[in-house]
Amino acid sequence: MRDIATAGGRRAAIVNDNLIMTGPAASPLRRVLQAPFTRRSWAELGYALATLPLALAAVAFMAVMSVNTFPFVASTPGIRKLGAAARFLARGFLGEDVPAPPLPRPVPRVRVTTPDPAGLTTIAESAGGRVRQWAFQNGTGITVSNLPPAQIAELAAKADIAIHDMRWGSGVAIWVNARGRDDKPALRARVYFLLKLPLAVAGVVVAAAGWLGGLFYLTFPAWWSLASHNLLGVVNLPTSFAFLPLGAALLLAGPWLLHGVTEADLRLVRGLLGPNSPTERIRALEESRARAVDDSAARLRNIERDLHDGTQAQLVALAMKLGLAKEKLEDTAAVDLARVTQLVGDAHRSAVEAIADLRTLARGIHPAVLDNGLADALATLAARSPVPVEVITDIGERPSAAIETIAYYSAAELLTNVAKHSGARHATLETVHVPGLLRVRVSDDGKGGAYPAAQGGLRGLAERVRTVDGRLEISSPRGGPTVVTVELPSHA
Repeated sequence: MRDIATAGGRRAAIVNDNLIMTGPAASPLRRVLQAPFTRRSWAELGYALATLPLALAAVAFMAVMSVNTFPFVASTPGIRKLGAAARFLARGFLGEDVPAPPLPRPVPRVRVTTPDPAGLTTIAESAGGRVRQWAFQNGTGITVSNLPPAQIAELAAKADIAIHDMRWGSGVAIWVNARGRDDKPALRARVYFLLKLPLAVAGVVVAAAGWLGGLFYLTFPAWWSLASHNLLGVVNLPTSFAFLPLGAALLLAGPWLLHGVTEADLRLVRGLLGPNSPTERIRALEESRARAVDDSAARLRNIERDLHDGTQAQLVALAMKLGLAKEKLEDTAAVDLARVTQLVGDAHRSAVEAIADLRTLARGIHPAVLDNGLADALATLAARSPVPVEVITDIGERPSAAIETIAYYSAAELLTNVAKHSGARHATLETVHVPGLLRVRVSDDGKGGAYPAAQGGLRGLAERVRTVDGRLEISSPRGGPTVVTVELPSHA
């Protein structure tokens, strides 16, 4: 272990479990030369080829279903499924996990007939309602959303505005608005695919020019010979070798240009296909908190069952054995010391097992190793890992106890995944705490392909992190490397 000074003036600890981790970083020239052959470049190439048909299908579907209002509204579930397919491809190829936006809640609308629609509109909007005025031959009025009829009637009575009729809006209107104007995630998904199509075309063009064009010009002398010495106006063999630098340049530039296109696409995926507005984030947080409450209730039931079936049964057996030993000792006849010794020994073993079970339960509730701080706890956690782990910590100020516990269990889950599934030779656990944010990052050189499968550990970890308004970011293309980042607020 060695200490270093950080840019913020604090101390950081670096623990090296294996000298293989301390090698020099690759030079920029080496990175450029290796770019066409890295796993990440091939993953981005596969992503570009897979998403172009999806973008074409989505745009064609939107064009067909946009002839009028009802087909447009009816296409909303299909657009959401196409958005889910885009998130699936981003997760599968690039390890980018973007949570699905919450489904919109139908907003009831109240249709009010009144001779003073302008006045009622003013007071309804001041109370937080959304209002649309209308006028027909049989009267004028407004349609109000976000306010119940009783509140609308109370506001109108206070303002001395007459109401001739008030009723709920039609089911068709509610359906159209819920699937159309009110479904902001679906509208954003439509925008995403309109922007995605040119990006997908650009990605495929860049890939074709970089990889296929580069390979073509690198092997141009061979193609020139096969074409009967007449290709692209080249008439002799020495001139054909002049295309080799162009081929090398295209082959080396292609992956970097494709990476730029892919990063632009991922920004669109994060911004348009995930929870975006404050309301959606609040909805997603409410849903994750509800799942966390259910998970906590299940954990409490498990603890109760473990105490009842395990520790309680052992303590009952302990009391019975001590009672039998007491009876033997109180017997006026000859005392069977061998039998008493056996009973006391059995009682002692039961007490030891009960204490061990209680310690296991206590560790599951709050790890005792956190009493000395998160940095020491993570160092202990890494030391127990079967995979060599480099630990880097920069924690100037301790976060709250709840955040420390979540960070510890997050690191434990991620290191367990590295040991079980990645096939990695070594990993890095980095923890940095800046004012307001605690970041835990685990990276490994394994086979990649990690994603938050349903009922899986990463999915549960993502849900636990979201309960405190944190986030989980996964970058795990097939072939590796895998980098999982957990960001938590300093205080829950």
